Amino acid sequence: MLERILSRSQELVALYGLNVVAALLILLLGRWAAKIVRKLIENVMVKTKVDTILISFVASLSYVALMAFVVLAALGQLGIQTTSFIAILGAAGLAVGLALQGSLSNFAAGVLMIVFKPFKVGEFIEVGGTGGIVEKIEIFTTTLKSPDNKTIIIPNSKVGGGNIVNYSSEPIRLVDVQVAFNYKDDFAKIESLLQEILDGNERILKAPAPAIGIAKLTETSVRIAVRPWVKTADYDAVAGRILRKVKELFDSKKVMPPLGDQVVLFEKQEA
Repeated sequence: MLERILSRSQELVALYGLNVVAALLILLLGRWAAKIVRKLIENVMVKTKVDTILISFVASLSYVALMAFVVLAALGQLGIQTTSFIAILGAAGLAVGLALQGSLSNFAAGVLMIVFKPFKVGEFIEVGGTGGIVEKIEIFTTTLKSPDNKTIIIPNSKVGGGNIVNYSSEPIRLVDVQVAFNYKDDFAKIESLLQEILDGNERILKAPAPAIGIAKLTETSVRIAVRPWVKTADYDAVAGRILRKVKELFDSKKVMPPLGDQVVLFEKQEA
């Protein structure tokens, strides 16, 4: 009986031994090759200055995909039919994809934003009717900090699926302030006073040159646009300073505000 068991064991070893050894070699060599490929992908993406979040994700995903292929190859070497495994994996992938449609769209949008960089951390943007400073750009969501210090978490599909207004991407911005004056006032005098206000503000750029002109005529007032260029970081300070100085003009009685307008000072663009 023992001899028959030993004989049968020898036959099995002779029959499957080489296949087992070959399968183990496939696993070992495949794992080694997958690590090399992952390292190459990381190096290439680092050289092209891709975001670190995306580098880690893509490298890990490629490693898992390669290892799945290696395991299937090792099972095939052992004589195990892998067709059914592939079919099961495919069906499972389809089911997961359908169940996570929203998450996958957020993921795809996140990858595109990380690659193409329409905005960066620290910049002030407006997206989907919401504005704030970008705090984090992640695979599925983007986090903003609103001017009143609220944390806003937006799904990336909504960020990438609409218009993105980036107020911080350019080094300079145009301040567009409109002021309403009385028809009885002399336009040349008003223009001269407004120019003095601009000349007295050191934050206003000399080039491009600021512009002053009539923006609109209403029944009770003349609306004059004051449009200086400033550094992006100085935008809010300069806009507020101009409005304050114009208010002082009214208080000094050098010019008179129109009686029919409820709002005589306003900033056309908000950031």
